[in-house]
Amino acid sequence: MGQLILLRHGQSQWNLENRFTGWTDVPLSEQGRKDAAASGRALKGMEFDEAFVSDLARAQDTLSIVLNAMGHKEIPITKDKALNERHYGDLQGLNKAETVEKFGEEQVKLWRRSYTVQPPNGESLLDCYHRVIPFFEQHVLPQVYAGKSVILAAHGNSLKPIFQYLDHLDEETTAHLEVGLCLPYIYTFDGEKMIKKEVKEVPEIVATGTANIHSK
Repeated sequence: MGQLILLRHGQSQWNLENRFTGWTDVPLSEQGRKDAAASGRALKGMEFDEAFVSDLARAQDTLSIVLNAMGHKEIPITKDKALNERHYGDLQGLNKAETVEKFGEEQVKLWRRSYTVQPPNGESLLDCYHRVIPFFEQHVLPQVYAGKSVILAAHGNSLKPIFQYLDHLDEETTAHLEVGLCLPYIYTFDGEKMIKKEVKEVPEIVATGTANIHSK
């Protein structure tokens, strides 16, 4: 049996400040570090063969904290920009509430929740799909199909295409997903067939966001 554990990073400093982050390499907040450790404690007893992570520090630090909290042995870790958060272009660094005041609620909602609309000089979710999924198919899935246990730490908008791919979601559903901070989403495979998925409960987490991807 292969397992794939998908994990969004902990709260970053700009999550805390309600700013568009994208590819800006901001650190975890103190709460983000605490929640990552809680996630690691909840996963204690699991053994991973390999890890994949984005090129951004908040995902890398989350992964490191999780593995340390588990007391996990050293494993191969692949870092790649293909797993980076959606690039928010000219919106990066802007406060979300102030952006709504400047551009209007409907326009900001369109930038954030449309599948195909790009923010100025940024990426749409469709762009993320075309960036993330080829990497996922080439490097991650073969390990899982071979029976390995793999953990992948990334970002809300770079995990959405993976959920879309694995769960056969339509574009609108994908665009409106809310991926919980530090919540492990666990997929179990028998060869190439996905046979189970669940969201691991982490009662200690404070800054969770809202998870609407339910266990099955």
